[in-house]
Amino acid sequence: MKEVFVGKDGIIDLMGVALAAGENLFLLGPPGTAKTALVHEMTRRLGAKSFDYLLTRFTEPNELFGPFDIRRLREGELVTNTAGMLPEADVVFLDELLNANSAILNGLLMVLNERVFRRGAETRAVPTLMVVGASNQLPEDEALRALFDRFLLRVRCGPVADDQLGAVLAAGWLMGRREIGEEGPGAETVRGIQRGLTAVAMDGVREELIGLVRRLRAAGVVVSDRRAVRLQRAVAGSALMAGRGEARLSDLWVLAHVWDREEQMEMVAALVRAVVEREGMVAGDHPGAGGGGEPDAEALARELDGLETRWGAGMADPAAGDVLRLLAERVQWVRVPAARERLEAKCRELWARRDGGA
Repeated sequence: MKEVFVGKDGIIDLMGVALAAGENLFLLGPPGTAKTALVHEMTRRLGAKSFDYLLTRFTEPNELFGPFDIRRLREGELVTNTAGMLPEADVVFLDELLNANSAILNGLLMVLNERVFRRGAETRAVPTLMVVGASNQLPEDEALRALFDRFLLRVRCGPVADDQLGAVLAAGWLMGRREIGEEGPGAETVRGIQRGLTAVAMDGVREELIGLVRRLRAAGVVVSDRRAVRLQRAVAGSALMAGRGEARLSDLWVLAHVWDREEQMEMVAALVRAVVEREGMVAGDHPGAGGGGEPDAEALARELDGLETRWGAGMADPAAGDVLRLLAERVQWVRVPAARERLEAKCRELWARRDGGA
């Protein structure tokens, strides 16, 4: 897949971990950035059943879960005909996820969290390996935040850099001519991997995981107890995808994808990188652990502006000093001198305000 989708290596790595862990993945990005194509290609290569749907504010339960079986309805039974619908799919892709309305919300939450389809008195387990949701925005409505919370891992899916555009065009041209090839490993193979999660030894990283979750919470990232527990599955999934039966410090790289807002991305990445890079990359580490790259100067500026607002006039937030220190460290890696100097000046201004308000 990395050969077909230029500039999407990090997203593909995360898709693999989410699939192995049986967790849900959220893709944030505008139309035309290959979100749908990535999911379709992964499902095709697996040889799994898929279901995808573009949600609108008017989407009804029947469109996702299927209509009531008319024959059974005549007999007085409310049974859903789910043939070809979401409850029978191995991989589910929901585009414009945040258009979900109250009519479908409860049904979706059960599938996302418990892998159970419930409609009236009807309850059944679903074979869903992973649900991928996509949107070009983040939730603001409180009801949608509950939906967003069910997507453990989040990643931005944007246009590729200008210098990669030629490679994108060449790869896109060849995609239409590729041969389908042999059938993939199938959904049962993935279920076997997911059943192996609990056999992964986590003792060596659990204390570091706890410490990192505490730091994320202190920095303003919402990591509920439920999400903290499920993060262990993602860490174990990273180990399994790297061919190991024990989790390493480097597997904590997946925590870089638990942000709630765009302005948190750089800060969360810095927090996680400070832990992951403590031992350096060694043979057998997941390739995702070596990610990072150059900081986004605009994202850093937004985070510094947000920190200024968060502190307020009284500068009362004790965790803000740690956040500012991490941001200041990231600023040093900005390559463009003018942008780096502006950000450094902003950091000095915030330190001065903090010291003056202490």
